[in-house]
Amino acid sequence: MLANVKILRIMALCFSSVILLFVQSAAAQKFEQLGKTPQLGWNSWNTFGCNIDEKMIKDMADVMVKSGMKDAGYEYINIDDCWHGERDAKGFIQANKKQFPSGIKAVADYVHSKGLKLGIYSDAGNKTCAGRPGSRGHEYQDAIAYASWDVDYVKYDWCDTKDINPKAAYTTMRDAIRNAGRPMLFSICEWGDNKPWEWATDIGHSWRTTGDIDPCWNCEHSHGSWSSWGVLRILDKQEGLRKYAGPGHWNDMDMMEVGNGMTEAEDRSHFSLWAIMNSPLIAGNDLRGMSDNTRKILTNKEMIAINQDALGIQALKWIDDGDIEIFIKPLAKGDYAVLFLNRADSEKIYVHNWPFNEMKDDISKHEINFNKQHFNWKNVWTDATGNTYSNLTISIPAHDVVVLRLTPKK
Repeated sequence: MLANVKILRIMALCFSSVILLFVQSAAAQKFEQLGKTPQLGWNSWNTFGCNIDEKMIKDMADVMVKSGMKDAGYEYINIDDCWHGERDAKGFIQANKKQFPSGIKAVADYVHSKGLKLGIYSDAGNKTCAGRPGSRGHEYQDAIAYASWDVDYVKYDWCDTKDINPKAAYTTMRDAIRNAGRPMLFSICEWGDNKPWEWATDIGHSWRTTGDIDPCWNCEHSHGSWSSWGVLRILDKQEGLRKYAGPGHWNDMDMMEVGNGMTEAEDRSHFSLWAIMNSPLIAGNDLRGMSDNTRKILTNKEMIAINQDALGIQALKWIDDGDIEIFIKPLAKGDYAVLFLNRADSEKIYVHNWPFNEMKDDISKHEINFNKQHFNWKNVWTDATGNTYSNLTISIPAHDVVVLRLTPKK
């Protein structure tokens, strides 16, 4: 009898352990319903840095609606670094009272009233990149605070992280967000230093693949121990990464610089490349004063549809012809997006022979024999149309793109 009791106790203990492990396992998940397509929104850092306050954030929400960006699919208004005040006696983070006198919850309520969502920023170290309180040792408290403020998005940076294990640090914050109970998209901003694409699929909804962007075409700006990069430099650093991206886990090429000083052609190329590469599309300009050309680029619904396609396949660099590079992206219902990029400093006339150039994508398992499969195409920037029966001859201005959407010919 005593032996039977011991056996029952052991069985109960084992059962309890299994239940506990199941509960822990269930808790240790990101919110899978988020990020099924790359996130679209706006972030304060590129233009404003630390010069932020609640009025400006509310203004951005207003303009996102009035400008047509919300109708085009943008939904997040993200507050970056420098919103922080001090921690209270219990260790909970507070908003800076001078910049956000009404508190983050009031800002979130306002943003939500516009049909949009609010994002916030923190860092895995003791200090953020701007020297504000980071989340190290306070991850669960900070996630509880964000949830209580009805935050929808967390960008998590990587400053002040000497001797910290990145996978462990980001897993801890992921678990803290899950424990807080409010679905929040988790954006990993680790700069690609520790190859997050190899370990972060189950941790975050996107991960940065490079250091910070700079509003230039093909430059590197050194800041001593790190550099910021132009559009082409970031594009080139995506080589070999497309196999890691897909619904719920995206390669993040950083916030966009559209409207921040490059030429119209460069802005169009920048936006088109980020879209076809399935990067999150996070605007970084001052929406209140953007030109009509900038607005048209940011709200091109056909380009956004390519980014938001349900298959979630990042574009393949199909053909490298020196100054001209051609990217192709399989889309739902048998469509394809094809982008012709002119990297050169002068206009190029390019002739593309469709039947001569078969396409085979080993990663997505898509392939096209243009001798047997025929497509109609539409230029998503000019609305010009054509088909793949004959050669395509296009003029591509310096630093510009031509983007075609191919639809199977019936």
